Amino acid sequence: MSDTIQALARALNADIQGINAVSHNVANINTPGYQGVRAVADFGASVGLSRQVVLGDGPLRSTGRSLDLALRGDGFFVVDRGGQPLLTRAGSFVRDTEGYLATRGGDRVVTDGGALLLPDGGVRVDEQGVVWSGDQRLAQLTVVAADPGRLQAVEGGYRYDGELMNWSGRVQQGATEQSNVDAAAQTLQLIELTRHAESVQRVVSIYDRTLDVGINRIGDN
Repeated sequence: MSDTIQALARALNADIQGINAVSHNVANINTPGYQGVRAVADFGASVGLSRQVVLGDGPLRSTGRSLDLALRGDGFFVVDRGGQPLLTRAGSFVRDTEGYLATRGGDRVVTDGGALLLPDGGVRVDEQGVVWSGDQRLAQLTVVAADPGRLQAVEGGYRYDGELMNWSGRVQQGATEQSNVDAAAQTLQLIELTRHAESVQRVVSIYDRTLDVGINRIGDN
């Protein structure tokens, strides 16, 4: 394959991967805590591209529920799934059947004291993520920062194989975070990627016809 065809193929593949990322974002625009993704160069991937999480605060929806928690700043709650840590921005927590603070999917929320057994009655969570029952400190939620390039999306959150970092944001009680996807920006990006892909396809067609003419003329000689 010529260098020209290879370059065109890479450009077209980049557009397709970009369109796929936009489609994934749009499909999750109503998913609480969802962080958008983008296609980035990755020489270790077979297609030369991979998806990377785009960190950023999504808009808040006030609920008034004491177990609804939203993060401000590039951080993640840590929950336990089958003995393995999972990072998530979806902070609409519940009391599980045994009385522990957990996600709606059943993963228990990790604190500095392990899983948190909730007392009877409501709790207060301050901006540092400390959970209080009246004047009694119960625990501090484990909230961490992470390298977005090493986040691996799974249902309900992310697996992470990198070094966890200190988080410097705040927790807001009584609210849930919505997706950080900007619908208008995604629409504009989709239009740009589609037009570019169409342009590359036209160039491929022209180049193909040029090669065909050149081969036929060689045959005439």
